[in-house]
Amino acid sequence: MKNQNTALLSLGTNLGDRLKNLQFCIDAIHEEVATVVQVSPVYETPAWGFEAAPFYNCMIQIHTLKSATKILSKILKLEKKLGRTRSEKSGYQSRIIDIDIIAFNDELIETENLIVPHPRLEMRNFVLYPLKDIAGKWVHPKTKELISDLIQNSTDSSAIERVAHLINPIQKIKNLELNYIAIEGNIGAGKTTLASKIAEDCNAKLVLERFADNPFLPKFYKDQSRYAFPLEMSFLADRYQQLTDDLAQFDLFKDFIVADYHIFKSLIFAKVTLQEDEYRLYKNLFDIIYKEMPKPDLYVYLYQNTERLLANIKKRGRSYEQEIPADYLEKINQGYLDYIKTQTDLNILIIDVSDLDFVKKQEDYVFILNAIKKKIEN
Repeated sequence: MKNQNTALLSLGTNLGDRLKNLQFCIDAIHEEVATVVQVSPVYETPAWGFEAAPFYNCMIQIHTLKSATKILSKILKLEKKLGRTRSEKSGYQSRIIDIDIIAFNDELIETENLIVPHPRLEMRNFVLYPLKDIAGKWVHPKTKELISDLIQNSTDSSAIERVAHLINPIQKIKNLELNYIAIEGNIGAGKTTLASKIAEDCNAKLVLERFADNPFLPKFYKDQSRYAFPLEMSFLADRYQQLTDDLAQFDLFKDFIVADYHIFKSLIFAKVTLQEDEYRLYKNLFDIIYKEMPKPDLYVYLYQNTERLLANIKKRGRSYEQEIPADYLEKINQGYLDYIKTQTDLNILIIDVSDLDFVKKQEDYVFILNAIKKKIEN
């Protein structure tokens, strides 16, 4: 999964319950458009460029796989949904909500409908001050000026006062008492994508399985009976070593650990791929190792039907996976579900993602985050 885009959005309102308007807008962006990962304090400033009631303004940072143009389209629809009416009159106007894209990665964008960075940001204290709060090291990609320099050189002499703080939606996950989440699923279920996204959005340490380095994997898909045992043994050894190392290395700058696998997946695949006598030997070794492994605070299993799994496998295009038969995937799915039923010492959450698309649909991603939150709290 590629790293997500980072965008900075300025929010403003001067009609009705201004604080409520901003919070409602932030929640709506998080649930419908992109993941809100930072929220600045709220500032009150006089109306800029016209006579009207003072504004409440704040800045948010979002993570998204969508393009800047797509985000613009989404926020314009959201403004309308939240009650903003755009007049054909020229000049500035009062508004119940205003959402502007201030920056998008370090990109320079100039189209008919969008200019990024915002062309007048250096002239507006209500943009500069909240921007500094959440992106203090931000550098203007065109002028190369630091945000602190932009504030110092600003020609905006209007008063600005910090008045309130709002709730960051993602903080509800970060505030959970979590040390370690394991996300599992069949081949092509999306576990790596989800683990990577949660880690990036929630400031978590990411642990990814090093399957690509296993020399037996391509051979196994060509001749399963010959290479099953060395494949499963090498996976077991590598998973044990990686998890032991990564879970033992505490990172002061990360809030928790999220991994795209758990050690007991070794037993699931081994039961499907190994002969009976090989499996007995393998399980003896596994049981010794498993006793020493840290248990996750939450084990998330992403269930996906075989048809979707095959479509995902084809889409990601790994040559050695293209001949995986449907019945093999079905056995793996059943193996997971059977084994999960026997586990009494794991906090397990099963999510059926067969009809979800947590990459393209923000509401599906939020659904998963909410399910994780509810399971941890219960």
